[in-house]
Amino acid sequence: MRLRQEISTYKRYLNLKFKMKNLYNIVIESTIKVIPPNPPLAKGGRGDFQIKNSKIRNSIILHFTFLIFIYLIGVLLLLSCGKKEVRPVSPESKIAQEAFGLAETIRNAYIKNDRETLERSSTKDGYRELIGVIKSFDSAELTFTPTWVEIEDSVVSVNVSWKGTWIAGGKRTEDRGLAVFVFEGRPLKLSQVLRANPFRQPE
Repeated sequence: MRLRQEISTYKRYLNLKFKMKNLYNIVIESTIKVIPPNPPLAKGGRGDFQIKNSKIRNSIILHFTFLIFIYLIGVLLLLSCGKKEVRPVSPESKIAQEAFGLAETIRNAYIKNDRETLERSSTKDGYRELIGVIKSFDSAELTFTPTWVEIEDSVVSVNVSWKGTWIAGGKRTEDRGLAVFVFEGRPLKLSQVLRANPFRQPE
C-alpha cells in the first residue's frame, strides 16, 4: 500500500513538472513576440540607453513578473507533492531497533574482548553462558545481518545471519551460520544465544 502511494506521488510530480515546462515555453514565446528584434533606442545624457516605447517596456516587465510568480507557485506545489508523510514510530519498531543495536554492541565488544561491555549488555545467566563458550583468538572479523525479529511480552528474539573469520595461533578459520539472540527485560539484555552461536568460534 505504501509503495503504491509513493508511485502515485511520483507520477503527480512528473505530470506537474511537464505542465510547468509547457507553461514556461508559452511564457517565453509570448515574451519574445512582444519584444521587437531591434527596439528603438535613444542614448541618454550619461551614455545610458533607454527604451523609447514605454508600452514595450511595461509588457516585458509584466511578462517576467508573471513568469516569476508562476515559478514560485510551481516550486511550492513540487515541495508539497514531494513531502513525505511523517508517521509515528510504533513501540514494536523501537524495541526491534533497540535489539538490533544491542546485538551490534555485543558483536563489537566480543571482537575487542571487552568483557565489561559484554557483562553490562547481558543478564547474569546470559553473561555466564557467553563467557563459557568464548575461545581465545588473535584477531576476528564478524558481521551480523538481522533477518527476523519476534516480540512477545518482554522477550525479543532476533534471528541473525552471521559470517566471521578468526585467526588463532596462526590458523585462519572461516565460518557462517544463523543464530537466535534472545533478549529480555527493559532495557533489553542478552539472555541466551540459540542455534549456531558465533561466539563459540573458532572450532
